[in-house]
Amino acid sequence: MERAVRYSKKRTAVYEVLSSTKSHPTAEWIYEQVKKEYPDISLGTVYRNLAMFKAEGKVITVGVVDGQERFDADTAPHSHFVCRQCSSVLDIEDRDMIPIPKAAEDCGRVESCEIIYRGICRNCTEK
Repeated sequence: MERAVRYSKKRTAVYEVLSSTKSHPTAEWIYEQVKKEYPDISLGTVYRNLAMFKAEGKVITVGVVDGQERFDADTAPHSHFVCRQCSSVLDIEDRDMIPIPKAAEDCGRVESCEIIYRGICRNCTEK
């Protein structure tokens, strides 16, 4: 039996902070932002809510960058670019779906695909 999730101002604040940025933040960054409004929030609360949002499909993880998991509230299919110099994570806005290779379909039903490009971002290249 699924447990009902009660409304929480802090939970809402965590989601609003994440969904208001394109920076693909860490839990710690989200914590620091929410803490401005709710000084008694704990980092554990932020992590628990992010895990719940991931399970509900409201949030995705971009993976670990510089030892910290990065999050994205944009759950529409898209790719990411991770800069190996400044650790920025950028959305690749081309929303065209990449065709699923037959080899993947032969394995079973494909439900998602994550593509992460790694390199040096334009800002770091121009410096």
